[in-house]
Formats: sequence, C-alpha cells, structure tokens
Amino acid sequence: MAVDLARTPRRAPLLRRILHGRGIWPAVPALAYLLIFLVLPMVTLLAFGFVRIERGRIVGDSFTLAYLWAALQDDLVWRLMWRSFRIAVISSLATLILAYPVAYLFAEARGIWRTMILVAVISPLLTSALVRAYAWLVILGGRRGIVNQTLLSLGVIDQPLRILNTDWAVLIGMTQIHLPFMILPLLAVLAERDRRLEEASLNLGASQTGTFLRVVVPMSVPAIFAGLALVFAISYTNFIVPQLLGGGSYATLAVQVYEQTIVVLDWTRGAVLATILLSTCFACVLAIVACGNRLARWTEAQS
Repeated sequence: MAVDLARTPRRAPLLRRILHGRGIWPAVPALAYLLIFLVLPMVTLLAFGFVRIERGRIVGDSFTLAYLWAALQDDLVWRLMWRSFRIAVISSLATLILAYPVAYLFAEARGIWRTMILVAVISPLLTSALVRAYAWLVILGGRRGIVNQTLLSLGVIDQPLRILNTDWAVLIGMTQIHLPFMILPLLAVLAERDRRLEEASLNLGASQTGTFLRVVVPMSVPAIFAGLALVFAISYTNFIVPQLLGGGSYATLAVQVYEQTIVVLDWTRGAVLATILLSTCFACVLAIVACGNRLARWTEAQS
C-alpha cells in the first residue's frame, strides 16, 4: 500500500498532462504517423544502397560501402549534383526578388485589396504542380507556344525562340511554381512588423528608402532565410519540372534517381543517389538556416 501511495503522485501529473494535452503528448499521433509512413519507408529505401540485391532479394550479410564510393567517384553524379544545386540557388534567389514586393504590398494594403493579394498567392497551390508544369509546356512550347506566337505576331523576332528543353524553361517553371512558398513566410513577418520602429526612423530624419533598407529588411531576415531554405529544398529535389520542361535529355540528380529506380530497376544505384541527394540537401538547408540565424543576430546587435 505504501508503494502505491508513493507512485500515485508521480502518475497523477503524467496522466493529467496527457488528458489536458500538455507537453509533447498532443503531437504523439502525428509523430507516430510520420514514423510509420515516412521515416521507416525512407530508411528502408536508403538502406538498399548499402546491400547487394539479386533477383529482387537482399543478399544476407552483404553490407558494403562500395556502391556509395563508386557513385562518389562518378563524374556524372557530380555534374548532376552541380546542375541541381545551381538551378535551386538561382530559382530561390529569383523567387525572393519576386516575392518581396508582393509581400510588402500585402503588408501595406488594406481591406479588399489585402484579401485579393492573399487569394492570388494561395490560388496556385490549389492546383497540382504537375498541372502547372504542363501549362508551361503550352506557354513555352515551340512555334505554336504562346510566347513565340506573340513575339512573332508583334514582329519582335523572325524565328521562334528555343526556350523549352533548356535551363531557362526549368528556371521559369520552378520560380513560378515555388513562388508561393517564398511569399507566405514574408507575408506573416511583414504584416505583423512593429511599425513604430519605422516611424522613429522617419522622425529621426531617415528617408523612406533608408528606413526600408535599414529597418524593414532587417526585421524580415528570419522570413527571408526561412523562405530560401524551403524553396531551395523543394527546387533541389524537384523531379516534375526538370523532367517535363527540361526534356528527356535534361537530367538532374532527382531525375537520375527516378530513372535508376523506375526505368533501369537498379534499386541499389537509385538508393545511393537518393542518399546523396537527401544528405546534400539537408546539409545545404542547415547552412542556410545557420547563416540566417547569424545574420539575424548581427542585425539585432547593429540595431
């Protein structure tokens, strides 16, 4: 009986936290779902890159790093990695340049105008990225594409431009498709910023441009780097846009993972490339977040 009395005070707070939804307990169902349907399948897939598979079966006691080492020595893998990185960096910067004015305009707008801007930002997310990529096929197509037809009819060009199946087509598609993911973090920060700091800057004699560059932009640094990290991760691992807008001969690391796994049926090679893709993406995102945190602390110290 003494033991039960001793345990009761310990169990009661735990039971109370579970019933009242305190601590980590409300997130346990979501964490369990992610563990079962995301983490475990992904770990299983990545593990295929470190074992030998024969006739669709894993050979026992065949753990090896030879496949990973062979992939790291392949020049093609490095070229695809560089292309994926370059496309992701350029598209991330392009989305930032286009998203910041929209987010600032939303923060300054009032009433129905703010609602219209928010609807315009969110509405592309209501359609699949695959549908939007096919739309760009129509826009950027050959002679019958909307862009070439318009330029030819206006007499701007004499011959159709070759836009589709190039880096430009992939960059245009990625920038438009991923633009909402950059705008939304900026909307949240710029709309709720402390405007008293801007008023103080103006009262002290600073210009509108100086106030924007020295007050508004530093306050939005966390949102900028959050958007950069999100868009970079999506762009670096994107498969649909390079496959459709880049053409059959256009390859990135993500496209190569698909081809090795689905087309060639070389699961070991595909798993190794997926491991390289995810690990490098994770490292780049961590670097972006670290730079953002350091820059945010520096701007706070300067202010």
